[in-house]
Amino acid sequence: MKKKFTLEIASPCSENFDKMIPNSKGSFCDSCAKNVIDLSRKTNSEIARFMVENKDKNICARVKTTQLEREFVYNETSRMNNLKYAAIAASVLLTSNVVAQEKEPVKSEISVESTHHLVGKIAVNQAVQELISIKVKGKLLDSETHRPLDEVRYPDLTLNINNEPTPVKVNPKTGEFSIPVILSKDDKVLMIIITSNDSHLSKVIPFDAKSVKRNVFQQDIIIETESMSVTQVYQLGGIRANFIEEKKE
Repeated sequence: MKKKFTLEIASPCSENFDKMIPNSKGSFCDSCAKNVIDLSRKTNSEIARFMVENKDKNICARVKTTQLEREFVYNETSRMNNLKYAAIAASVLLTSNVVAQEKEPVKSEISVESTHHLVGKIAVNQAVQELISIKVKGKLLDSETHRPLDEVRYPDLTLNINNEPTPVKVNPKTGEFSIPVILSKDDKVLMIIITSNDSHLSKVIPFDAKSVKRNVFQQDIIIETESMSVTQVYQLGGIRANFIEEKKE
């Protein structure tokens, strides 16, 4: 059974997550004496499983603002079904062992087994996309100056491709970046997300697998810094899942 839900932080917290003390369960907040779970670096499936398994608990978390706009799906498998399937598998295995241990009857005649062969064409469905592991390298430059972005105005620049869980830092002096990604050979574009503190910009750049040389796709990213919108990248506070009831036909 599928469970669909969205995330909500009703009352965002103003505490600084970077100043909290990390531990095995998250980061400890001295202000409210609670552990804060960082969901901003987890995949959609990891978040879905975590929220369903902890839906009745009072959880404080850190998430990306964009994660609050997504719909999560969790595929729930009945525990009873799992036990039933395990029991059936054990029964089949036990029966197979017993049959294998029985003595075969002594054969007094030689039997000849006739084998029939069917000849024909076999159709193979190759619908699976071919994935490639590459590095995207280049420079992040200002369209007006053709130089790296101002380090004072845009500190802690990071770059993300295709919503990978972990963004990569951009060299503030040279604008250089190098990001490992897994793509399909059929992909035609790359979704770029540029972040600097509360500044945020999304950009689409063309991609051609034929341009990959020695597993490297070289591409500079030129942006108009004026289009960097100021948004709240992260939110912190008590989080809950709003489950969506599916309509019955």
